Amino acid sequence: MKIIHWLDRHIEEVLLVLFTTIMVAVIFLQVVMRQLDSSLSWTEELARYSFIWLVYIGISYGVKKDRHIKVDVLLLVLKNKGKIILTIIANLLFIAFAIFVIRYGYDIASQLLAFGQKSPANQIPMGLIYLATPVGMGLTLIRLVQNLVKHIKALKHEMNQDKKVEKLG
Repeated sequence: MKIIHWLDRHIEEVLLVLFTTIMVAVIFLQVVMRQLDSSLSWTEELARYSFIWLVYIGISYGVKKDRHIKVDVLLLVLKNKGKIILTIIANLLFIAFAIFVIRYGYDIASQLLAFGQKSPANQIPMGLIYLATPVGMGLTLIRLVQNLVKHIKALKHEMNQDKKVEKLG
C-alpha cells in the first residue's frame, strides 16, 4: 500500500523531472558539440520527444495541483455550493474529453506500433512517442476522478450544513 500511496503522490513529479533532465541534458550536449563544430543528429529529436511527454504528464500534474487553465469568472460570482456544482460539471466534461483522447490516442499509438514505424535519428518506435497522449491523459483521468470524489464529498458536506442551519432556524 505504501508504494501505491507514494506513486499516487509523486508519479507525475518523478516523470516530469526525468523528462526535463533528459531534455536539458541533450540540448546542453548539442550546444557544446556545436561549439566544437561537431553537431549531433539525435539530440534534437530526443529533446522534442521528451518535451511531448512533458506536456502530457504536465496536464495530469496541473489537474492534480488544481492549476489547470480555467475561466473562473462564474466561480467568483457563485457561493460555496454553486462553486462546487460548477466545478463538478467542469470535471465531468473534462473526464469525457480525457476518455475521448485516451481512446483515440491509444488507437493511433497501437497502429504505429503495429506498423513498426521508427524515428529517423534514434530509431525509437513512434508508437512509444504517441503513447504519451493516452498515458498522460490516463493519469489526468485518474486525477480528475480523485478531484470529482473530493468535490462530491464537499458538496455533501455543504448540503448537510444547510440542513443543520434549517433545523436551527
